[in-house]
Amino acid sequence: MESLTSHFSGLRQCGSMIVGIDNIPYFCNTKQCTMKFRILIATLLISALSLAQDKQPYQIYNKDGKKATYKKLLKAAGETEVVLFGEHHDNSLIHWLQLELTKDLSEIKPLVLGAEMIERDNQKQLDQYLKGEIDQKAFDTVARLWNNHKTDYKPLVDLAKEKNYPFIATNIPRRYASKVYKGGLEALEGLTAEERTWVAPLPIAYDATLPGYMKMQEMAGGHGGENLPKAQAVKDATMGYFIAQNLKKGTIFVHYNGTYHSDNFEGINWYLKRAKPGVKIVTIAAVSQKDISKLEKEYLNSADFIIVVDEDMTKTF
Repeated sequence: MESLTSHFSGLRQCGSMIVGIDNIPYFCNTKQCTMKFRILIATLLISALSLAQDKQPYQIYNKDGKKATYKKLLKAAGETEVVLFGEHHDNSLIHWLQLELTKDLSEIKPLVLGAEMIERDNQKQLDQYLKGEIDQKAFDTVARLWNNHKTDYKPLVDLAKEKNYPFIATNIPRRYASKVYKGGLEALEGLTAEERTWVAPLPIAYDATLPGYMKMQEMAGGHGGENLPKAQAVKDATMGYFIAQNLKKGTIFVHYNGTYHSDNFEGINWYLKRAKPGVKIVTIAAVSQKDISKLEKEYLNSADFIIVVDEDMTKTF
């Protein structure tokens, strides 16, 4: 109870007066004073108990680990050119926040949307869906959509359709990333002219010393060798390139990607900055913690805003 009473420990009753936290006595009739004092204490106690029992599913932090609000996140996103919204692909709350932030940003400026989850060679089919030339069933058939598209990404695509916003399929076709994993970046040299239009321009720059790529190799324990982070890099490069190609003055490009693709201001962010050195970017990272009341040290400086979600949050798959 000590932690609760600390909320009103500065108030005390002294005979026929109440002494406030400013040590100024407030005189009143003894019986009335006593009753009012008791009511005040009861009200504060109930408020404190309510606060202590309130459960929040997520908390937003800035890069320094200080608590931030959704309002601050929206303001920053509304003043930038690109939002890289990192996600955990199966986190239902993050997907809800993506949709809500996108809706709110659409009230500020026109948007261009884009996503890792739709590969570059499916842009034609995506455009057909956006124009109403094919329905969802046909789109499911002709495009390689993720298994959780219906629950997690269709609402975003449908918002673009409703608002007549472009939606850009930014990711490299998976089969080409697989080529890099097996044969290095050199394996892309054999792509046809058409296939090269679905990938960032060759040769693709690659910095093996970037912490994210080094950590990926360490986590893999040597499996995949030096080509594993290269396969990640070719995705980052392609997404960064097609974001850069579709920037429009007076709009905000909102991009949805796995958080690892933009964490620590690397990945997509690194390639996008190379293509457009002056571009303004706001990055959002997603993390899960048992205790959301404080950002764990390992996540400091991972993004402009870090959304910490309770680790028990419902997964979509």
